[in-house]
Amino acid sequence: MSDTYIIEVGSQTAGIVVHGPGGYRFFAASHRFDQLEGQLFRNAREAERAARRLATGYLTLAA
Repeated sequence: MSDTYIIEVGSQTAGIVVHGPGGYRFFAASHRFDQLEGQLFRNAREAERAARRLATGYLTLAA
């Protein structure tokens, strides 16, 4: 099984997640998804859901 996944929202590449210690780390492919840059997720599906929420305006991150 792969340790790296491409995350897409619609037809746009949001970023990739790479499996490492503690989970899957997100690397943004465009500025639209910079808020997720470096965040750690339990799995690739969780990262995809976060990218979708961000793209639709439903994600707010604590400062």
